[in-house]
Amino acid sequence: MTPIRTIRHDAVLEIVLDRPPVNAVDQTLADGLYAAFTTLRDDDALGAGVLIGAGHRAFSAGWDLKAAATGGANVGWTPGGWAGFTQLWDLDKPVVAAVDGPAVAGGFEIALGCDLIVAAEHVEFWLTEVGLGILPSAGALQWLPRKVGLALASDLILTGRHLTAQEAKQHGLVRDVVPAADLRAHALALAAELAAKPAETVRAVKRILRETAHLPVAETFTPRG
Repeated sequence: MTPIRTIRHDAVLEIVLDRPPVNAVDQTLADGLYAAFTTLRDDDALGAGVLIGAGHRAFSAGWDLKAAATGGANVGWTPGGWAGFTQLWDLDKPVVAAVDGPAVAGGFEIALGCDLIVAAEHVEFWLTEVGLGILPSAGALQWLPRKVGLALASDLILTGRHLTAQEAKQHGLVRDVVPAADLRAHALALAAELAAKPAETVRAVKRILRETAHLPVAETFTPRG
């Protein structure tokens, strides 16, 4: 069975992580995500995506350490970065992460790579890498400080403590916290709302946000006159 399933809902592409028991990332899953996200990128009929885990046990537990032990440190890497899309810089369509289970280590980084996160009430996020003597190398060091501030990012990365969905919402990392039974429909409705907006404007917003995040505000304005 393929670890990635895709379902089209008009202009929304639902991408389902389906590698029991915890949707750990091996090469097959990463390649499947890369294929799904390039389809989202390249198909003009699609305007937004939803990334969701099958079942409730885990959104993703991150890197499959057993696969890495046999296949080496490059397991999970694709032309779009780790897990298929964490460095797919030309994906200019919004992606909603629907997190209905723990998002751990690289699984947390997968969620961080999405534009918006919605989470079920019971969800927790945490990073295990530092405790294992490795660096989080798929976006936590880059995205977390930008999204929640340096102090909280340092806390989460260095201690590995669990961040609840409610705390994540308080810090602006999670947009909505909803009952698990409502999560999928909520995420699809949000993505449909995004997909209905003018496509070129949405793509321009994504590009501008990405390309100016490191610049002083004064350098991000276009001179007039």
